[in-house]
Amino acid sequence: VQLQASGGGLVQAGGSLRLSCAASGGTFSSYTMGWVRQAPGTERELVARVSWNGAITLYADSVKGRFTISRDNAKNTASLQMNSLKPEDTAIYYCAAVRGTIYRRLSEYEYWGQGTLVTVSS
Repeated sequence: VQLQASGGGLVQAGGSLRLSCAASGGTFSSYTMGWVRQAPGTERELVARVSWNGAITLYADSVKGRFTISRDNAKNTASLQMNSLKPEDTAIYYCAAVRGTIYRRLSEYEYWGQGTLVTVSS
């Protein structure tokens, strides 16, 4: 499956952004979808994931209560709504997909989009 992320940009602290991920070339509903971010000099962080049918969502503690992940299997898209953004949310955000359970580890994600840059100014 091919993934294309979009929606990044520059926003002030406290603001909101919505990232989108468009999938093609596979059976989208077969995949758990995740959003992964990486800031310069840091390790990748799996910030949010959603099960194949949208019934289960999981979040990193760093974004819990501020970010919401969703998916639309009819449109082959996944989204990440980011509210109350903080400067420490600044990173490149990638959408990623893995077949099977939502409980797969980050290292098991098979397919990656190209990334979209989110910059939060203080």
